Amino acid sequence: MGGNESSHGGRKVSFGLDEREQVRVLQGIRLTEDVVNRMKESQSKRDNQRSPHLSSGTAPFSTAAEGKTKSPTGIQPPTASNSGQKATVAEQELYRRYEQEQALVQEELLRLAKREREAAGEMLSTALQRERNSTNEERKRAAQLPEDLDAWAVELQGREAELKQQEAFYKEQLARIERKNAEIYKLTSEQYQEAATKAEEWIKRRNTDPVCASLQSEILKCYQENQREVLKCSELAKEYQRCVSAAQKELLVNSG
Repeated sequence: MGGNESSHGGRKVSFGLDEREQVRVLQGIRLTEDVVNRMKESQSKRDNQRSPHLSSGTAPFSTAAEGKTKSPTGIQPPTASNSGQKATVAEQELYRRYEQEQALVQEELLRLAKREREAAGEMLSTALQRERNSTNEERKRAAQLPEDLDAWAVELQGREAELKQQEAFYKEQLARIERKNAEIYKLTSEQYQEAATKAEEWIKRRNTDPVCASLQSEILKCYQENQREVLKCSELAKEYQRCVSAAQKELLVNSG
C-alpha cells in the first residue's frame, strides 16, 4: 500500500492508499466512517454502471458529452476528438476515482482544521468568561468588606494582571493554530498538485479504430436482406461477439 507523508508542528500526516489505490487511512488524521462509506457507495455505483456496458457486445466507450467536463485541478478528463476517436472506460474510471478521492481527502483535512479552530476559540471564550466571573466576585467581596479593601484591591490587581497574561497566552495559541492550519493547507495543495501531475502522466489518450468494423457491416447488410429471417445472421452475430471479446481482452492487457 502506497502513501505520502508530511510533517508540520511535530505531527506526521501520511496519506495511505489500499490495493485499489483508494485513500483509506490517514496516519495522524483518521478518516471518519461517513467519508469511508461515501467512498464505498460511490465505488459501488460506478461498478453497477459499468456492468451493463461490458456485457452488451459493443465496445465500452464514453460519450462525447462526458469528455467535455473540466477538472477543477486543471487536468482534462479523457475526451473524444473530432475524428471520432474515444477514450477508454479504464482511463475515465481512473480519472473519476482520482478526482473523487482527492476531493474527499481535501474535505476531511479542511473539516479537521475547522474543528480545531472552533475548539481553540471555545476554550479561550470559556477561560476568559470564568476568569471574568471570578474577578467580579472578588470585586463584590471588596465592596462588602471595607476594612480589607486595600488587601482585596492588591489581590484584585494581581488577578487582573494574571487574566491579561492568560488572555495574551490564549491569543498567541490561537494565532499559532491559525499558522499551523495555513501550513497544512499549503502542504495539502502542494501534494494535490503533485498527485495531479502524476495522474496526468498516467492518463494517455489512445487512438483506436472501430472494433470489428468489417463484421459490423456484414451483420447490418445481413439483417437488411433477411428482415423476416434474422436467424440466418446468427453465425455472423456470434463471430462478431467473439471479435469484440478478443478486442476487449487485448485492450485490458495493453492498458495494464
